[in-house]
Amino acid sequence: MAMNCNAKDRWTEGPCVGWGGAAKTRRPDNTAFKQQRLPAWQPILTAGTVLPTFFIVGLIFIPIGIGIFVTSNNIREIEIDYTGAEPSSPCNKCFSPDVTPCVCTINFTLEKAFEGNVFMYYGLSNFYQNHRRYVKSRDDRQLNGDSSALLNPSKECEPYRKNEDLPIAPCGAIANSMFNDTLELFLLANESDPTPTPIHLIKKGIAWWTDKHVKFRNPPGEGTLEERFKGTTKPINWLKPVYMLDSEEDNNGFINEDFIVWMRTAALPTFRKLYRLIERKNDLHPTLPAGQYYLKITYNYPVHSFGGRKWMILSTISWMGGKNPFLGIAYITVGSIAFLLGVVLLVINHKYGSSSNTADTMAF
Repeated sequence: MAMNCNAKDRWTEGPCVGWGGAAKTRRPDNTAFKQQRLPAWQPILTAGTVLPTFFIVGLIFIPIGIGIFVTSNNIREIEIDYTGAEPSSPCNKCFSPDVTPCVCTINFTLEKAFEGNVFMYYGLSNFYQNHRRYVKSRDDRQLNGDSSALLNPSKECEPYRKNEDLPIAPCGAIANSMFNDTLELFLLANESDPTPTPIHLIKKGIAWWTDKHVKFRNPPGEGTLEERFKGTTKPINWLKPVYMLDSEEDNNGFINEDFIVWMRTAALPTFRKLYRLIERKNDLHPTLPAGQYYLKITYNYPVHSFGGRKWMILSTISWMGGKNPFLGIAYITVGSIAFLLGVVLLVINHKYGSSSNTADTMAF
């Protein structure tokens, strides 16, 4: 006669009658899966399988790395530091925190012409956009055009949430620290014609499409953009309100592309952000011919307080993007290590492999 299971008996190896009257046991079912009798494949690493793998990896990675490295080196790039911290810099007069705005010019020479489309960046160093509190200091609902968030920003924006009891638009530390230097580029044609030629800089198309058309939107409503931002005030460090960032309606307010580019925070303390585009118009002439240029800077953005530096960068691109020699060096390094290990293992196998096989045969 079967026994009733108590709390202890239900977990023993032997059968017992459970609360439902059925026999209980901890033993797994006698199936291939639960008894681990499923077929399996276990690779056996031999010299014939390992050595070709090392050589194939080396022969594939090294040419790829060389191609990427050469392509990266063919990209034209020039950096102009206009921080003005050095007494000899033309922008030294603007480095003082009390002199803003200030205009300065820097002459430079392009030794070789820039072909194709040219991208102008601004660069900053020692600026930690990846700080946790800085990254959170924004209101995405407000930036997406939510009317309620426009007048009642998120508390994450503190202490840049309100100013004089008026809500700040856009609120937060990211928007408040927006880069606002103005950069203009001029070509000095020749000595006989000293009149500089301004280089046309395109200010649209520098932001991600999803940011421009999905994440950032102006408040809805009728009337002018100024009327839609009524009841708000500009960020503390801004020179003008958000509805005056640009004269063109499709590049003003929250959808201003300079603003959108700045709001996409950088991961490292030294970074560059796209500022303008220079399109190639004539296939017979380079976009930026070799010669003398000068950069005109309206110096608004102070960096002395955090020991930062500022650059203007001109760069072309290739099929792999901008200048980045690290990727090519990484491929060459990994391929060389793999090829070298293959050679070492081949020598070891050639020297000791035959004696090991002979010993195994004699032992058998």
